[in-house]
Amino acid sequence: MFGLYETAFGGLTWGNILVLFIGGGFIYLGVARKMEPTLLVPIGMGMVIVNLPFSGLMVYAPAEPGVIPLPASGGLKEVADGKIGLLNLLYHYGVESKVIPLLIFLGVGAMSDFGPAIARPVSFLFGATAQLGVFIVFLLGYLTGWFTVEEAVCIGIIGGSDGPPTVYLTAAKAPHLLGPITLVAYSYMALVPVLQPPVIRALISKKERQIYMKPQIREVSRLEKVIFPIVVFIIAALFVPGSAPLIGMLMFGNLLSVTGVTDRLAASAGSVFIDVLTFLLGLTVGALMPAQVFLNPKTLMIIGLAILAFVFGTAGGIWGAQIANLFLKEKINPIIGAAGVSAVPMAARVAQIEGQKANLRNFLLMHAMGPNMAGVIATSVVTGIFMSMI
Repeated sequence: MFGLYETAFGGLTWGNILVLFIGGGFIYLGVARKMEPTLLVPIGMGMVIVNLPFSGLMVYAPAEPGVIPLPASGGLKEVADGKIGLLNLLYHYGVESKVIPLLIFLGVGAMSDFGPAIARPVSFLFGATAQLGVFIVFLLGYLTGWFTVEEAVCIGIIGGSDGPPTVYLTAAKAPHLLGPITLVAYSYMALVPVLQPPVIRALISKKERQIYMKPQIREVSRLEKVIFPIVVFIIAALFVPGSAPLIGMLMFGNLLSVTGVTDRLAASAGSVFIDVLTFLLGLTVGALMPAQVFLNPKTLMIIGLAILAFVFGTAGGIWGAQIANLFLKEKINPIIGAAGVSAVPMAARVAQIEGQKANLRNFLLMHAMGPNMAGVIATSVVTGIFMSMI
């Protein structure tokens, strides 16, 4: 028993114990509260795995806390020798290489319907103004000197409320913050129903929240839906080349779902394919959270700045809708602007709930899906700008 204590319990610190409880909390939120379970459960389990001494699934450099040894060649021999773990390989080949977030975006595109955004093009304005939180937090983090410019852009992009672009940018610019940033981003995405309503009520008058919008939107033809992803990719790639990988995967996945002849491919990309990638990403990201990384002042600062990013992102979408109403004869309920932060489809559901609370006749879900999907594109474009310029 004494030998067992020396080899296992003896390596367990109070920091590890605290993070084990936090990881258990994420599993609880995913299972009992059904808050983003496909991500919070794997992330929580990853946190448990990496904070158990000598588990061997994710190995960190002993002399450099938080530094991840990577395979010199192939990796299988290093795994067999115990120099690295299985999750080291997943991190290196899947996350650090940005393969997993890009392929997840392909699946997201296959599950996406851009019809509401095509039917009301002004939705793209709301998706763009909802990026306000990204730029405010980026400037705040960098100009205060708290973070480097690379770290600041990765924290700011959390405000776009879209997981794959956040992982993609952070893996490229600040991989040492990938665990905390991804954890915070997905946690707050799950908390959109809690974070957005107070902002909506504070910035939109009761009279504006009561604005009635007919539940029907213009029917979008198949030709429009087929042309849309091709045109969006070409424009994005020409004007913001750094966004081409993300936009390309998103639009390719969407093209598969709208052609009418590649339904099987779209169904595969949007189901088992994306599910496997999601749990691999969640498990790996959770394993990037040993106590020495999680219990760090920078992590606490990221948590606070991320809240600001969400608040200003929601506000930006709302202000975009309110500005548009100055020029529109048929007024838009500004609540749908809040859905421009992406977080598909949770932000659109929040708009639906808040709209019905103000006016029982309102059915805003489909109207809000336009800004919601436009926000996905806008966040990808902003990510491409940061990739090119920083």
